[in-house]
Amino acid sequence: MHAESRQEVHSTKMVHMRIGILTSGGDAPGLNAVIRGAVLKGDQLYGQEFVGFKSGWRGVVEEDIVPLGRHEVKGISKQGGTILGTSRTNPFDGNGGPDRIREVMERNEIESIIAIGGEGTLAAAKRLSDEGLEIVGVPKTIDNDISATDYTFGFDTAVQIATDSMDRLRTTGDSHGRCMIAEVMGRHVGWIALHSGMAAGAHAILIPEQKTSMEQIIKWVTSAHDRGRSPLVVVSEGFSLDTMDDPHHERGLDAFGRPRLGGIGEMLAPLIESHTGIETRATTLGHIQRGGTPTSYDRVLATRLGMAVLELARGKQWGQMVALSGTDIVTVPFEAALGKLKTVPEERFSEAAVLFG
Repeated sequence: MHAESRQEVHSTKMVHMRIGILTSGGDAPGLNAVIRGAVLKGDQLYGQEFVGFKSGWRGVVEEDIVPLGRHEVKGISKQGGTILGTSRTNPFDGNGGPDRIREVMERNEIESIIAIGGEGTLAAAKRLSDEGLEIVGVPKTIDNDISATDYTFGFDTAVQIATDSMDRLRTTGDSHGRCMIAEVMGRHVGWIALHSGMAAGAHAILIPEQKTSMEQIIKWVTSAHDRGRSPLVVVSEGFSLDTMDDPHHERGLDAFGRPRLGGIGEMLAPLIESHTGIETRATTLGHIQRGGTPTSYDRVLATRLGMAVLELARGKQWGQMVALSGTDIVTVPFEAALGKLKTVPEERFSEAAVLFG
C-alpha cells in the first residue's frame, strides 16, 4: 500500500511538471507570438503549466524564473521584443553548465526547456541536450540565415521596415536629385538587402555573398542618374568591396569577439559622390529593423512554431527543433541548424541584378 501511495504521488507530481521557456540572443519581432502559441495551446489542450526564464540562459543559470500562464501572454502576439527579456549569455560560462541547469530544473519541477534563439542559442541547446538535458528549440534570426528552415520569424518584419524606409528615402532623393544609400542588417548574408531592395526598386543591391567593384557600383548609379532617376543603393552591413579583405567595422568587438559591423554605407557615400559628382547620402537603419510590431506573416509563423514546439516537449523529442519547410512545420535535429549558413544563391542575386542601374 505504501509503495502504491508513493507511486500515486509520483504520477500526480509528473502531471504538474512544468515546461520552461527562454528567449536568447538578439530580439526579433515574433518572439512573443511563439511564447503565446506554446502557452495557450498547452493550457487549452493539456492543462500544461509553464514558467519563463528571464534574460535567456542567464535566467536559467541564476534561477530567475517567472510564472507564464494565460494571463501573462494575453495580447502579446502583436508586441515586438520579448516579455521574458533576452541576453547573449553562454550557459556554460561562470556558474553555469549542465549540472547547475539540471539542479535548477529539478528544484523548480521543470521537466523540459524550450529555447528560442539563433545559431548561438541552438548550439548551446544542442550541447546541453548532448549532456542529457531535456531541451527542444525554435530557430530565430531576422537575417534568415539558418539553413534548417525556409524562413525565420522576424525576417518578414525586418524586410517590411527596410522597404518602408527606402520608400521614404526615395522621395527625398527624388526631391533633391540625390543618390541615397540604405544600409540594412546582414552580417554574413544578404537576404534582407535582397528582398527589401527588390521591393523598393533599388538600382543596386550589395550583399556579403557578392564582392563588387567600385567601378560596377558607379556604373549602376550613373546609369540610373542618366535616365533621370535618383539612384537608390541598398547595402548589407557585412558587404565588402572587391578590394577589401574584411567587412567595414569601426566600433570594436562584441561579447563573442566578433567585429561590430556597420558604417559601410557612410564609407561608400563619399566615394560615389567623388566618382560621379552626384550628391550622395547614407542612412543606416540599424536596430529599427528589429523593433516594433511584427507583420501578420511573422505573427502567424511564430504562433505555429510555438504550438509545434510544445508537441516536441510533450513528446520528449529532446535535441530537436521546429522549422518551416514550404508551408509545413517540420521537426529537425539541432545540428541541422548549425555549421552552415543559408546564404543568397548566385542565381537569386543574378535574378535581381537584371533590374539594377
